[in-house]
Amino acid sequence: MKKFLQTYKYEILLFSLIQHLFVGVFLTDMAFYTKVVWPINMIILGIASTGVFIEKGKLRNWIKSILTLGAIVFPLSVPFLGSNAIFMFTLNVSLAVFYFFIFIEVLRFLMKPSYINRDIITASACGYFLLVETSVFILQNFYYANPNSFKGMDATFSVANSANIFIDLVYFCSITITSIGFGDITPNTHFTKLITSFLGITGQFYSVVLVGILISKFTSSNSSNQ
Repeated sequence: MKKFLQTYKYEILLFSLIQHLFVGVFLTDMAFYTKVVWPINMIILGIASTGVFIEKGKLRNWIKSILTLGAIVFPLSVPFLGSNAIFMFTLNVSLAVFYFFIFIEVLRFLMKPSYINRDIITASACGYFLLVETSVFILQNFYYANPNSFKGMDATFSVANSANIFIDLVYFCSITITSIGFGDITPNTHFTKLITSFLGITGQFYSVVLVGILISKFTSSNSSNQ
């Protein structure tokens, strides 16, 4: 099992991120999503991220284990504690740190001197989805603190609609980071306007850096073959 997770770590992580972000395409019962699907998603993500940290040192694995535990326990507690503002703040911060920690590890891998291979391509895609995940939980904190932080959200503010809020923000962060920006959901406070601007810049910066990394690796590969 350990060898499988290490060999296909980025493919497994990529699949886990996609199913977490976009499983709502196949679901209509959002209450079921919140109570059952989301906790299962987080367990899958916790297992999937294990391969990325194999042989990365005890400290990083220890931190990752603590963050994974929080990423599983907090979603399980939403039906019971979701109306508590402090709990929701802690949940969003914990999950944002969880995804950002994995993103940094993926970025460290992409920066290492090597040739373009399957891992590089899938890790690059993982980086994009991890940016979306981190952004979603950062912005959820602002939305839960002030439902007027965004205009155009389909979901009415309530704990029962937490899955709908999550899906709306997945959509918003995806089109912001990729600079599509349809404008149907817009930031409505100076906090969310500035953070949205920063997310757009971050998405473009990641794209530019990623292209540079891939070109460098491709050039190194060609030079080696010659």
